[in-house]
Amino acid sequence: MIRVIDETEKELCMTDDRLEKAIVETGARLIILDPIQAYIGAKVDMHRANEIRPVLKHLGMIAEKYNCAVILIGHMNKASGSKSTYRGLGSIDIQATARSVLLVARLRDKSNIRIMAHDKSSLAPAGDAIGFEMTEDRGMVCIGPYDITIDELLMGNEGRGKKKLDIAESFIKEFFGLSKEIASNDILQEAAKRGIKRNTLLSAKKKLGITSGKSKLDDGTSFWTWIMPDERVLL
Repeated sequence: MIRVIDETEKELCMTDDRLEKAIVETGARLIILDPIQAYIGAKVDMHRANEIRPVLKHLGMIAEKYNCAVILIGHMNKASGSKSTYRGLGSIDIQATARSVLLVARLRDKSNIRIMAHDKSSLAPAGDAIGFEMTEDRGMVCIGPYDITIDELLMGNEGRGKKKLDIAESFIKEFFGLSKEIASNDILQEAAKRGIKRNTLLSAKKKLGITSGKSKLDDGTSFWTWIMPDERVLL
C-alpha cells in the first residue's frame, strides 16, 4: 500500500512530474515528504517567501486535483522563547500555507514522553493535545489527551499533565456509581454539561476498560450502553 519514488538517479522535488505520475498510477490518497527542506528544490531558497509560495501552490493544486492529502514534515530551529510560527525552518509562508499544523515535542523532564498538539487548524476546531510514551518493551503507547499549551510545550514544561483525563476518569466512576451498565447518551450529555470533551471522555472510557453494548426498553426500542468490567476500577 506504500510507494516510494526512486531517487537513485535524480532527487525528487515538489514540482517533479514523477510526484503526480505516482499519484495517477497508484490512486494515492496521501503524500508524505520528510523532511520538507529535502524536497523544496535545489534552486529554491526556502527562506524567501516569493520563492517558496509557487512551489507550495503547485503542490496544493496537485492535492486538490487528485483529492490527495499532503503531509510535510519539518524540523524546528533552536530559537528558544520564540512563538511556534517562527520556530519552523524556512519561511513562515510554509506554516501559513498549511491548513493544519501539528507540533510534536518531548517533555523536558520526561524525555520518554512526546506530545502532539495542534498549533493551527483552519478547516476544523483544534483537537486536544495527545501524549504518547516511548517504551522499550511495548514501543509507542498512547497516553491520551494531555492538558498542555503550545507555549508550555515549546518551553519543555509539563503543563497540567493528564489532569483532563484524570477528571474524566473520576467523572465516569462517579456516574456509574454501583451500576454495571448505563445509557451512553446520558453520560455523554452530562459530560458535555461539565465541559469534558468527547475525545477525552472516550479516552478515559478505553483506559477504564469500559465496553459498549445494546439494551432495550419495555417498548422494544434499543439504545447504546456503556458496560463496566467485572473488576471495576475503584475511586
